[in-house]
Amino acid sequence: MAQKIYVGNLSYGTTEEKLTSIFSQYGEVLSSVIIKDRFTDQSKGFGFVEMVEADAANAAIEALNGKDLDGRRVRVNIAEDRPRNSRPPRDNFGGQGRDGGRYSYR
Repeated sequence: MAQKIYVGNLSYGTTEEKLTSIFSQYGEVLSSVIIKDRFTDQSKGFGFVEMVEADAANAAIEALNGKDLDGRRVRVNIAEDRPRNSRPPRDNFGGQGRDGGRYSYR
């Protein structure tokens, strides 16, 4: 069964191809994705790698967690399997309401 791995604290210059290359040393990689900002297309500094076998995923986690990758000490662990919509809704006003926490004179 496929195993999804979280990879955090990535350098903004790390590519999906590099993640695939590094993780494929431990087993077959199904996919690698770096999460990017939807407006700027810049990396958010984390991603996911999906590996075919759980044993290979565990070996990769054991070998790569805390290691240096492109000048950053990466965090590697099993990804939590939760649906995207399980997160609490966010507003665009920093939690202070539309007026930014100031008094409204309406």
